[in-house]
Amino acid sequence: MSLFRIILFVCLAVCSIVSKAGVVDTINVWSPSMQRNVRTVVVTPETPGRYPVVYLLHGYGGNHQTWINVTKPELPDMADRNNVIFVCPDGRNCWYFDSPVDKSVRYMTFVTRELILYIDNHYSTVACREGRAITGFSMGGHGALWCALNSNMYCAAGCMSGGVNIVPYPDGWEIKKVLGKQKDNMEVWKKSSVINNAEKLKGTDLIIDCGIDDFFYNDNVALHNKLVGLGIPHDFISRPGRHTHKYWSNSLDYQLLFFCKCFSRR
Repeated sequence: MSLFRIILFVCLAVCSIVSKAGVVDTINVWSPSMQRNVRTVVVTPETPGRYPVVYLLHGYGGNHQTWINVTKPELPDMADRNNVIFVCPDGRNCWYFDSPVDKSVRYMTFVTRELILYIDNHYSTVACREGRAITGFSMGGHGALWCALNSNMYCAAGCMSGGVNIVPYPDGWEIKKVLGKQKDNMEVWKKSSVINNAEKLKGTDLIIDCGIDDFFYNDNVALHNKLVGLGIPHDFISRPGRHTHKYWSNSLDYQLLFFCKCFSRR
C-alpha cells in the first residue's frame, strides 16, 4: 500500500470516529418561576431518534459547563454510544432548592418541571417518567435525590459523593443563603436534608456512590443504612476515592449502565 493510501485510510478512519460524537448545544431555558434564563448544556446523539434523558447536576462552585468541560469531556461520545441525551443545567450554588427565604430561587421547580417541559418540547425525547433519570455530584448529588423525592418525574436517580445530610454543616457552601441561618431555621434544615426524607425515594431506582476517603462518606453510609432499614432497594457503591472530578467521572460510567438498564426494563 502506498504512503498516500495509508494516510488517506488513517484520515478516513479518524473522520469516521469523530463523526460518531454527539451534538452539543448550549442554550438558554426560560424559568417562569425565577423570571430569568438558565444556561444549560444539552448533549444529543448524532443519529436522529427518540432517546431517554439523563439530567446531570453539578456541585458547589460549578455551572452548566462543569460536566462537559471538567468532569466528563467524553459526554458527546457517551451520548452517541449509549443512545441517551444528557442535560446539564446551571444550578448556581443554590443546592437545587426552592428557597424559603429568597423567592427568586426556585431550582427544584426549574429542574423538575420547567426544564423537563422545555427539553421534551425541543428535543426528541422519551417524554415520560420511564425515559428520565437524574444524578449529580456533591451538591448535585443531594440535588438529584432531592428532585427525585419531591417529584414523580424520574424512573431512576443517582448520587455521587452527595451532601445528603446538610445539618452537620451550618456554615458550609452557602446553604444558609438558601435556607436561612441554621440556628434560626433548624427545622427547615432538617426537612431539607435528603436523609430525613429517604422514605419518599421508594419506587425510584437508586444508585448511590461515595469514596471511602470522601468527607461526605459517613453521611452516605448513613443514608444507605436508612434505605436498608426502610426496605428500599438500591445499589450502594463504596470504593477508594476522594471528593474529586476523577472519582465522579468514573462514577458516571457505572451509573449510566444502571440508568440504561432501567430504561430498557421499563
